[in-house]
Amino acid sequence: MTAAPALAEQAWQALSGVRDPELDEPITELGFVVAAAVRDGGVSVRLRLPTYFCAPNFAYLMVADAYDALVALGEFDWVEVRLTDHFAAEEINAGVAAEAGFAGAFAGQAAGELDELRDTFRRKAHLACLERACRTLLDSGWQIDALAGTTLGDLPASAERESLVRRRAELGLPSGPDAPLFVEDDGEPVPAGALPKRLRFAKAVRVSIEGNSAFCRGLLRTRYPEAGVEGAVGFAGAEGVEGKVS
Repeated sequence: MTAAPALAEQAWQALSGVRDPELDEPITELGFVVAAAVRDGGVSVRLRLPTYFCAPNFAYLMVADAYDALVALGEFDWVEVRLTDHFAAEEINAGVAAEAGFAGAFAGQAAGELDELRDTFRRKAHLACLERACRTLLDSGWQIDALAGTTLGDLPASAERESLVRRRAELGLPSGPDAPLFVEDDGEPVPAGALPKRLRFAKAVRVSIEGNSAFCRGLLRTRYPEAGVEGAVGFAGAEGVEGKVS
């Protein structure tokens, strides 16, 4: 049987892979994980959000993704992920625990599942990553018109390139080194004449996401002044053992 500290490490790494769908940042770095513990063969996690009235569809995606990430480890007899201090926490927590989907959690209120919303957020994240990656080229002396024939393989090895490739793969877009840097939603190359406009739009999306992230961090500090929103909250293992969380 895997020791509690090792399980705590695995669980934290799984949570670190869960991103706020709108802000495109790990929930562990945003300070949304308020408590976590490995005990009695299972794992329990409590999440929080910057405001009481954060959109329930966004909140559901985050809680469900955290639950799925922990279940996917295959290490626990039970998994509990609960949202606290939110107006729809009861419905969200019950729906995620029952694996009922968003429509099941809000029966009679939701028009359907959240696949389209998730896809929209992924495409925005892709644009933001694209702009960051392009800036590394432009800052090194590239001209915008030279980007027309650029491929993913032309990007220097960096966190920006890794993020862009990961977003491409999530969307089913070409993500190999020979794939064009600029592609349409269907994977076709963006015409050279449209690159400046596409890059400006990508920058606007990136600035919007980063602005929203800063705003949410500020709201979280205001709502929970006693708790820092940066860094680890502590992942309790069995018999009080603290697992490594950062």
